[in-house]
This record gives sequence, C-alpha cells and structure tokens, in this order.
Amino acid sequence: MISNILRKHFNQPLVGLTILAAIAAAGATPVKAQLPTFSPPPPKEIDNTPIILPPPPLIQPPAATGVRTVPINSPTIATAQCNRNNRPLTEAYTLGSGDQVRLDLFDVPEYSGQYQVLVDGTLNLPVIGSLSVAGLTPSTASELISGRYARYVRRPLVTLSLIKARPLKIAVGGEVNRPGAYSISLTDGQQFPTITDAIKIAGGITRAADVRSVQIRRVDNRRGCTADLWNLLQNSNLGEDISLRDGDEILIPTTIGIDPLESRQLSTASFAPSTVEPIKVAIVGEVVRPGPYSVSAATASATNADRTSGGSNSREPATITQAIQVAGGITQLADIRRVQVQRTTREGTRQVIEVNLWNLLQEGDLSQDVILQEGDTITVPTAVAISAPEATELASASFSAAIISVNVVGEVKKPGVVQIPANSPLNQALLVAGGFDPRRAKKNVVELIRLNPNGTVEKREVEVDFTAAVNDQTNPPLRPNDVIVVNRSGLTSFTDTLNNVVSPIGGLFTLFRFFGL
Repeated sequence: MISNILRKHFNQPLVGLTILAAIAAAGATPVKAQLPTFSPPPPKEIDNTPIILPPPPLIQPPAATGVRTVPINSPTIATAQCNRNNRPLTEAYTLGSGDQVRLDLFDVPEYSGQYQVLVDGTLNLPVIGSLSVAGLTPSTASELISGRYARYVRRPLVTLSLIKARPLKIAVGGEVNRPGAYSISLTDGQQFPTITDAIKIAGGITRAADVRSVQIRRVDNRRGCTADLWNLLQNSNLGEDISLRDGDEILIPTTIGIDPLESRQLSTASFAPSTVEPIKVAIVGEVVRPGPYSVSAATASATNADRTSGGSNSREPATITQAIQVAGGITQLADIRRVQVQRTTREGTRQVIEVNLWNLLQEGDLSQDVILQEGDTITVPTAVAISAPEATELASASFSAAIISVNVVGEVKKPGVVQIPANSPLNQALLVAGGFDPRRAKKNVVELIRLNPNGTVEKREVEVDFTAAVNDQTNPPLRPNDVIVVNRSGLTSFTDTLNNVVSPIGGLFTLFRFFGL
C-alpha cells in the first residue's frame, strides 16, 4: 500500500520529498514504552485510618519475609460444619468480642503487646488504628495486620496469638433437665467445652432423650449437623463429642420409643444427671395406697422393710419397683404383667412404656425395672385371675405389700386383728391367732368373708388342712381386711344352748334357797 502511495506521489517531486522526510522522522523516533523515564513511581494509595503515633523510620529486619503464625497459645477446635455426609468438620477458632490476643511485630517492640477485641469486633492497634477482626482466624488476622503495617515497616513479620478466649454463649434445648442459654467462661489452660460438657451444665439428659441424633446449629451454618452420643458410649468415638464455639445451639430430640435397657445404660453416662433429686410421680391402680408421691432410691430403701436402712447412692435414680414400694406395694389383685408408665416429653407428647414385672421376678430382667422421671404416672391394672402359687410368689417380691391386716374371730385362742405378710395363706393367719380353741372350735371348716373391690361381699366355707400347701380350696391366700370366722363345734353349741336353758332354772332354785323356801 505504501509503494502505491510512493509511486503515485513521487511523480510530484516536492510532495514526494515531504513524505520521505516524514517517514524517516517516524522511524528514528522511539515508541513511548522505549522512552527512558526518570520520574518517581506513583505513590501508593493513602490509608485514611488515623495514625496514633508518627510513623517511625524505615526498619530493615532480617531477610525473612512473609507472615508467620505461631500455633502456641492459638488453639483450634472442632466445629460443627457439615460435609456431604452430614458429619462435623474441623476449622480454626475465629476471633470475636472479648478475646484477648497478643500481637508481636518482630524487632518492633513498641508496636507489640496484648490487646482485647472490642465489643464491635475490632482491635485498636498502634499506628494503624482500628481494625475489624471479628470472624477471622488468628492466621487470617495476622495477614490483615501485616498488610496494614507494610505501609510503615518494610517486610513486617507479624505473629498474632490468642491469650484468653472470650466466654462462650451457647443454648441447650430439648430433652435436658434445665434447658436454656448458658455462658461458659474459660480459664487458663482449659480446653473448649464439648457437647457432653454442655449437656452436663444443662442438668443432664432426661429419660426420653434420643442421644443418637443430637442436633448442633451454628451461626454460619444454619442447616445444622448431628452427633451420635450412643456411638461415643458404645465405641469410645470421641469424634462424636464435638467441641463448641460461641453461639452454638444444641438440641436433644425426643426418642420415638423408649428402650428400658438403653435407658438404664444411659443413666450411668457422664452426661446423665450428676445428682438425683426426689421426683414427683403418681401411682394408681392395684397398690395399697394409690396417689402422688415424691420418690427417690433412698425413700424406697427406707420404706421397704426387706432392705437394710442407710440410704443409697445419690446417683441412683428411682425405678418403678421403688415407687410401688413407697405406695405400700401391690395388692393381691395386681396384674404385674401389664404395668404401664405414662410419660410427657418436652415436646408435649405422651409416651406409654409397657412393663412386665413378672419377667423381672422370673428371669431377673432388670430392663423391666424402668427408671422414672419427673411427672411419670404408673398404672398397675387389675388381674383377671391369679393362681395360688403365683400369689405366693408375689408375696415374697420386694414390691409387694410387706404386711396386711386380717381379722380372726370366733373360737381361737387370741381372736382379733392380726398382722401377717402379704399374700399369706389362711392357715398362717389361724396360727398367728393362736390356733383353734381345743375344746370349743369347729376344726374342720371355717368361714372366709371378703369385701371385693366392686363393693360386693363374698362368703364361703373353707375346709381346713394344716398340711396343705397354698391353694384356693383348703388354704387360700388372704387379702387385706379379710375376716376368718371359726365357729363352735356341735358339742359346744349343744352345751352352750343347754346352759342357756338351764341357767334360768338354776337361778330360780338359788332364789328359793335364798328365801328359805
């Protein structure tokens, strides 16, 4: 294109010489990038942060460069961030209002010292002034501070250490004994609290707690994570006992179905209630004294005559059999195979626990001796029929009534009310009353009078056989307030009748004799 232009204009000598001169001048002149410059570099952006101290002269520290973070006194904790499997991850501790830190600027002692993060989450540092560090890790805050000091110190070497962590504000809700918000202050050398520490501060778990699905919510992670404390108990998995941070929310959900055996194991866990106070429960049905009671293991031990006195361990929780003991024990009509415990959870729902105390007596199944909690209602239903051998076995149970009263009247040596063990047979009551009057009693048959719960009165004759075992025909088990009537023998009845007839005539002869007739 240039050759065409030259060919066109070279035909005009003056114009051609002008164009050649212009091209030569352009080729001899360097471009802008090639021009040498002696002007100083443009100044850096000026920080508007007010300077407290005048800037010192430039200091040349040793050749080391960059930011150094020393892990000493800068603890990290496991936090409840979630991965794809909804499991907690680990992240560094983040600074917040109330934290005390130490800033070390290498070879510049006048800028070093201890500082506290203010209520607005800032640090007020020499020269650079106020700097927001809330939500930053010590390492990240070190980098930020180093960048600020780079305007005044050549290649600054900054170390930021956590001296004392701020009090942690956490919330614990759900199936714990004292739900609410708690502030935990950390002393020197103390590690950050964990989930189990928080549960203990909240009074321990209740009997309806689902420890397999403990929920943790964090301010920067509202979706939440779960921890399986049962895995901690069974497999010693410390990873489930997550360390906490400020603002964490812990929720202990309610279990769908209560496993009595698991509940007994949880009662010995480190995050169970450390001390067991008496609890208020209601006991209805076939017990001697139904009604509301304040129950603890110690009160049950003192009530039960079969146990030694002296109280019990303060950590031992009250169980269903101990509550029945406090209520005087079961009656002879109790159906111990269908006992129920009704429980109200923190959510307001009502759970029913089926208990078979017969398995406890026959197989030693301690899981049937359910651990109680505040507000439980125990219902002991009425049995349709109880065999004599079963009644005898129930009489020796620790949760049966210790003593019952029956009335033995008629021809016995010591008639009146007698005290006998619960479910004792008829023969035993006769023996406690001194036995038959050998001259007057009808020894082969007695009458048994019983007041039934429905208000009716049952009366029947029982053939007496002192050699017989407990049975419904000849040696039935007794119930409270039964009446045993021992009648007179036939000869005694005839003699007494004859005396009633003869006595007036004898009195008449005596009167005649008195007047000398």
